[in-house]
Amino acid sequence: MQFLHRHSGAREARTMVRNCAPENLEVPGSMLRIAPERRTGWKMNHDAYADDYIREILNGVKSIAMVGASPVNVRPSYFAFKYLAQRGYDMIPINPGHVGKSLLGKPFVASLADIGRPVDMIDIFRNSSHIMPVVDEALMLVPPPKVIWMQLGARDDAAAAKAEAAGLKVVMNRCPKIEYGRLSSEISWMGVNSRTLSSKRAPVPTQGMRLSLNRTSVGGGETAASDRAAKNKNELS
Repeated sequence: MQFLHRHSGAREARTMVRNCAPENLEVPGSMLRIAPERRTGWKMNHDAYADDYIREILNGVKSIAMVGASPVNVRPSYFAFKYLAQRGYDMIPINPGHVGKSLLGKPFVASLADIGRPVDMIDIFRNSSHIMPVVDEALMLVPPPKVIWMQLGARDDAAAAKAEAAGLKVVMNRCPKIEYGRLSSEISWMGVNSRTLSSKRAPVPTQGMRLSLNRTSVGGGETAASDRAAKNKNELS
């Protein structure tokens, strides 16, 4: 028994050393690891994102500031804002033209600097020509956000490189609403192939419900027990 105890301790020690490797370090107070772009010689491929990369971001962030959010209920930004708010994200609408108004109960603010509290992700709903100023403003925040996300059709590689050099994760030309629905398999309810594998369909979400994004997908990832935990929690509430 004593030998087994020493063997177990050595194994735990090796595990601790391995988990303290630079690639496993995490940002304090966050579920997000340090952006891989900070590793020497590493370059992100912004033409194709691994599901695990998107999954880690959407699982890790809690607050999202949407730059270019609109209160007009036929605009894409309105639908994206509403969807993410309904999935439990703390949404902050940014639009100087709508200060004094609210979007789904959330007051508009004129700029990122006016938020007045830390925010995890900046979701940019602006044309590509307006992205660099938004990234510059984001990098001036203290603390800075952990993620810069550019919506479908928006891409600025120079702005992405600047953000990555500062240690931020970057996603371009993607919609978090679509990615969340795909990785959670929620869009399968609409007959869309989510490219995720699971023994059961995604649950029908309720207001403020965070769905599991850990389903096995074509791009990688593993199915965790979070679906079962969420189900048990809902049954007890």
